[in-house]
Amino acid sequence: MKRLLISVSIAALSACGAQDNSNDIEPDTVSADETELLLPLPEQTSPAIVSEDLAIRIKTLADDTFEGRGPGTEAGEASADWIAAEMARIGLSPAGEDETFFQTVKMVNQAVDTENSHFQLTKPDGTALPLTPKENVVFWTKHQDKNELSFDATDVVFVGYGSVAPEYEWDDYAGADFSGKTVIMLVNDPGFATGDPELFKGKAMTYYGRWTYKFEEAARQGATAAIIIHETEPASYGWDVVSNSWSGAQSDLVRSDGGADRAMLEGWITRDTAEELFASAGLDLEALKQQAKSNSFTPVPLEGVKASGKISQSIDQLESRNVVGKLTGKVTPDEYVLYTAHWDHLGKKSEEKTGAPGEDFYQDQIFNGAVDNATGSAALLEIAEAMAADDLERSALFLSVTLEESGLLGSAFYAENPLIPHSQVVAGINMDGALPIGRTKDMVVVGYGASELEDILRDVLVEQDRVIKPDSKPEAGYFYRSDHISLAKKGVPMLYADGGQDKLDGGVAAGKAAAAVYTAERYHKPMDEYSDGWDLSGFEEDIQALYQVGLRIAQSDDWPTWYEGNEFEAIRKQSLEE
Repeated sequence: MKRLLISVSIAALSACGAQDNSNDIEPDTVSADETELLLPLPEQTSPAIVSEDLAIRIKTLADDTFEGRGPGTEAGEASADWIAAEMARIGLSPAGEDETFFQTVKMVNQAVDTENSHFQLTKPDGTALPLTPKENVVFWTKHQDKNELSFDATDVVFVGYGSVAPEYEWDDYAGADFSGKTVIMLVNDPGFATGDPELFKGKAMTYYGRWTYKFEEAARQGATAAIIIHETEPASYGWDVVSNSWSGAQSDLVRSDGGADRAMLEGWITRDTAEELFASAGLDLEALKQQAKSNSFTPVPLEGVKASGKISQSIDQLESRNVVGKLTGKVTPDEYVLYTAHWDHLGKKSEEKTGAPGEDFYQDQIFNGAVDNATGSAALLEIAEAMAADDLERSALFLSVTLEESGLLGSAFYAENPLIPHSQVVAGINMDGALPIGRTKDMVVVGYGASELEDILRDVLVEQDRVIKPDSKPEAGYFYRSDHISLAKKGVPMLYADGGQDKLDGGVAAGKAAAAVYTAERYHKPMDEYSDGWDLSGFEEDIQALYQVGLRIAQSDDWPTWYEGNEFEAIRKQSLEE
């Protein structure tokens, strides 16, 4: 696609938008403090929440011009510029650093040179287990201060689910010393494996089931390397998602210790690979999985198996940005309702091209992220535009974060470095990955049963003749897989509501089928592309509902909070007391 260069002044647009909510400003008429945009802003949009405006913004953000919105890349950061300029055009004021729309997030990109790196598992008979990057293994390091790292033959130990959870009387490491060892563990947690509602949270994944936690805990235990065994059902995604997500450059925040507190090597192997490895040591992986379901489990050495590794990597010090805009309330301007969505995706990777442009399954090098998360970014702007036409009593903050795909890093950075104190944020709403499947009778609340925000949403949906439904796959751990969790950890009540599954046309079966197809064929793949044939009628209705939830909070003096007994309730109380 031909790159379109348009000069706009974000500051000037913000000033114009604040005075005129008709949003028909011609972007190429402003020249002061120029910022180059690779794609034009919409010529005209409406304060009403409508499919047409959502489509314009989704299509733009998912365009090949932004090359998959990779954080720290020229094209990716250009999409953040576009979002900031669009915030200004619709009347938001800068809420970032130094009176800009941006919060700088210092990051590193680390790319493993797979030709000169290896992770090797050696069987007891001395032969190496065949491991091919992306095919049956992916590996990387979080160490940011060395281009070359290596470790020689280490003992290998199976540590079950790799969890240390005192509140559940659970310790998969059982107090042993794992310094200088390689640990191999299962994905998800024991509650999923047993389905026992009394074990952890039953089928609902806890944070102990997240891959992020497992690598963090392995490092705390002193492991040299940490490996997760992939299985599609407990992971809730296939191996291709793993290989796409953890190949190529990996992003992280700049760490004060250079990542020294992490294991030297982290990675995943396929289930088939793990079975062969365990069998070589005379062990039955399936039998060990059964043992790992009990809190009496103790770590099991793979006798005679050794692991070694070498990583040769490039390290690029880069900067990305969160984009932050606000609308100032007229009664209590120091109290805020928050909306969040991440703008980033996986960027551009080396992939074999298949098909032809325009075909349904054309695979190229660009991971456009149309659903994930051009939809949420478009929703954020659509709601902001609607609220800009309202006279708000409280203020509204719109936070478009970076580095979500790298482990919720942009929101985590913001949570640690808030531009508005968390105690002044009344509540927040997160939007991430909406499927264009048409209208539904319901909306799904991820992490259902968490806060009083659900009561507000329930009342709003009654007016739409719709209902709330709990997440049908709590075992997938979606509550821990999007940016709201970074704010929740700081006590801010957060609502993460997604499109429903009970389609007006086809019912629950049709909704589930559409979600399954997206997960299998498009999620974290180049095929997550925008189509003019998308049915955005249901998405429009969902965004209208989330707008109403935020508006009701903004136009009241209520402070909705976590339900009694929620894991974040005590943090919130302490935050407000301080």
